[in-house]
Amino acid sequence: MLGYIGVYTARLEMPWVHNLKEKRALIRPVTERLKARFPVSVARLDGLDTHDWEVIGVVSISHDAQWLETLLQNVSGFVAGNGEYTVRDETFEILDLE
Repeated sequence: MLGYIGVYTARLEMPWVHNLKEKRALIRPVTERLKARFPVSVARLDGLDTHDWEVIGVVSISHDAQWLETLLQNVSGFVAGNGEYTVRDETFEILDLE
């Protein structure tokens, strides 16, 4: 058995933001805290050139699919509760490496 990859993506919307600098000031602290608090990698995936939304992706790898599922649920709760934006279109995937 090789293991599993857990993937979480979320679209973060902030229609009240008026420029990219303001958006980065909202998104960057959350992505940095995610990396510090959880054993994950985080990337800004889409919406980088727009000021009112962005898609982030979070990934982790483990031999235990259930642990990954719990981790991604915790990441989702953290993202929802730690930023001035609305979370839309969340996805969760557990990929088997075999």
